[in-house]
Amino acid sequence: MKEKILQLIKDFEQRKATVSTKEEVEALRLDFIGKKGLITLLMQDFRNVPAEEKREIGMLINEAKQNVESSVAELKEKIEEEELNKKLESEPRIDCTLPVKTGTGALSPRTILQKQIVDMFVSMGFTIEDGNEIETEYNNFDAVNVPASHPARDMQDTFWLDNGEVLKTQTSAAQNRILRTHGPKCRVLFPGRCFRNESLDATHENTFFQIEGVVVDENVSVANLIYFMKEMLKGVFKKDVNVRLRPGFFPFTEPSFELDATCPLCAGKGCGACSHTGWMELCPCGMIHPNVLREAGIDPDKYNGFAFGLGFDRLVMIKTGLDDIRHLNGGNVKLLKQYGTKI
Repeated sequence: MKEKILQLIKDFEQRKATVSTKEEVEALRLDFIGKKGLITLLMQDFRNVPAEEKREIGMLINEAKQNVESSVAELKEKIEEEELNKKLESEPRIDCTLPVKTGTGALSPRTILQKQIVDMFVSMGFTIEDGNEIETEYNNFDAVNVPASHPARDMQDTFWLDNGEVLKTQTSAAQNRILRTHGPKCRVLFPGRCFRNESLDATHENTFFQIEGVVVDENVSVANLIYFMKEMLKGVFKKDVNVRLRPGFFPFTEPSFELDATCPLCAGKGCGACSHTGWMELCPCGMIHPNVLREAGIDPDKYNGFAFGLGFDRLVMIKTGLDDIRHLNGGNVKLLKQYGTKI
């Protein structure tokens, strides 16, 4: 039995030296360790080996089987590698080391300015939150004092989903959730993308960005609102900017204002950017309406606060000199790259 095993090992080594294809490797495997292979048959005859020889014979059979298995695997891998190399040599080569001219990415002017504004408000003690882009009708309208019968809804004809939710028309849609989360003493800033059914032109888009902020505490005043707005504009334009408040109307604030800033491009002298008035309208703002505070579970007799909704895209246009809001969504890399910072 021992001589038979050693002869099989010798025969296998001779056959192995002649193998050159995957088919021949598979045939070699089947001949030696297949169901009817030579070593498999030896294992079946093992029962007839005398007891005193079983240990030695068993070890030889196992070693032979393991040798065949590892050799077959090595042969298969070697042949596959050779076939791949032949295929690569026969195909046209691409030199991956050649220099390739690739464009360098840049941050959007929106991203750059938003980061600057966020950093400024963080330095003034604000927490930053993200709002949802899909909102419930309650959060988008009812919670900010705009019931179904309110005419302001007609001005915000928007994109409704089949489940009754909407693409948010204003960052104010996050107010109720934020006030409930942070409680009656808070300073929170929440930038976000908004959607409205607008006729597109140089100053109107159906997709635009706002930055909204709320401050709620005891004894908050309009003077606090003016201070934060002036500090923000000073940080953006790197100089003091005068502001003024004009009476306005918004369902979620009372009293309500339109905040204008001295045109930073002409220093208030009048130019095309400010329609020759010397002033630029930047954001609606005002003291948070008591109904909005009550809806968020805050006692308006003890706490009050202000909210502002910065027309962020308008500020980006002023800062960059872009004359059409549609450029910001247009994806013209060549145009936007000159205003961005290289990544």
